[in-house]
Amino acid sequence: MTTRPGEPCWIELFTPDTDAAAAFYGELFGWTAGEASEEFGGYRMFFRGDQPIAGLMVNDGSMGGPNAWTVYLTTDDVASTVERARTAGAEVVAGPMAVADLGQMAVLVDPAGAAVGAWQPGTFPGFLTRAEDGAPAWFETLSKDYAASVGFYTDVFGWDAHTMSDTPEFRYTTLGKDEDARAGIMDATGFLGDQGSRWQFYLQVADTDATVEQALAAGASLVQPAEDTPYGRVALLHDPAGVQFSVMGPARG
Repeated sequence: MTTRPGEPCWIELFTPDTDAAAAFYGELFGWTAGEASEEFGGYRMFFRGDQPIAGLMVNDGSMGGPNAWTVYLTTDDVASTVERARTAGAEVVAGPMAVADLGQMAVLVDPAGAAVGAWQPGTFPGFLTRAEDGAPAWFETLSKDYAASVGFYTDVFGWDAHTMSDTPEFRYTTLGKDEDARAGIMDATGFLGDQGSRWQFYLQVADTDATVEQALAAGASLVQPAEDTPYGRVALLHDPAGVQFSVMGPARG
């Protein structure tokens, strides 16, 4: 899988109990979790088969961030991306910093308030699988400042932005067009309420309802029940640590 500038390339879970998270996501998606790396502060990886699919890091309170999944976007030059982001009104939370020879990273909060990572690949490109069961199928940022988000990802991450819909009911821009779209920006002012802007992704599953049932039995809680959409049957949940995640399977209709 080739990755273009600005395209999602990695997902990472920040959670208070990595062993519990490894068990929960492992059972739900068939992932295995590697051992903690002393070199990288206890960082672990989830594997789908023999391929890395996500990162796993303990939140011991020392870094001050919330328990959450983070989406990383690829960049050819993370230092330049950080400078453009800062000029565009983003907050730089971490980086840019080298991660051995694996690559260079930074974490930002975009002008709409959504946290997002930037990854300049070295020897590690990120995940290599998309849109297969147990792998991410779609990425999007739900924005409370849609125009600012579109401008930011176009100017800072070099998005080839295409307007998919521009009505008061549904405003949506994609990275790439039609079947070649890789991620999206949604105007979420009408439904986020007091929630902040955020990045989210959907993990593909064979059966959304069965996955939801399994997740609830393992201690998850339901945020948005399974429903058919034009793009598949989706559901939104909180894992046992309260971290939000979404799943997407074939539509029942």
